[in-house]
Amino acid sequence: MLSICVFCGSRAGNRPEYGTDADDLGRALAAAGMRLVYGAGDVGLMGRVARAAQQAGGNTFGVIPVHLFKKEVGKRDLSTFVVTENMHERKKVMYMNSDAIVMLPGGAGSLDEFFEVLTWRQLGLHNKPILLMNTQGYWDPLLALMDHYINEGFAEADMRGFVQEFATVPELMTALKAT
Repeated sequence: MLSICVFCGSRAGNRPEYGTDADDLGRALAAAGMRLVYGAGDVGLMGRVARAAQQAGGNTFGVIPVHLFKKEVGKRDLSTFVVTENMHERKKVMYMNSDAIVMLPGGAGSLDEFFEVLTWRQLGLHNKPILLMNTQGYWDPLLALMDHYINEGFAEADMRGFVQEFATVPELMTALKAT
């Protein structure tokens, strides 16, 4: 069983398409027999992707730091539920229990998670696929920033190839199934 780490917002965002993609991804992972690894929250896009996976009969693995348990409403009814001491340990457990990383829309926390796995990939510490669900062009500024720092000589051009971008969940799932 492939395990897919999903980074995403603990808020819903302003567009209904963000939630629709979270729901569709959760259902698609379950239908493909892939395990969802995520931040164990029951709020925002995190909660939506997990509930959709669960409702479709999927396996769910959640990791939450003790200090966020109340704020993110720790979702205890997961297949596997892990409480960590801090954020760094959370990211490490999520990463170590996954075969690929998917990022839905989110904020600073999602960006923190994204840049950590991207940096690890740049340093040759892993070769896991990193896939962006670019719902309604949400991640266009991030992709432009990556192009900017590459063009300004702060990263090699191959870094851009470490990140795959998708406009729809079916396209993203096709790429995941090929891993």
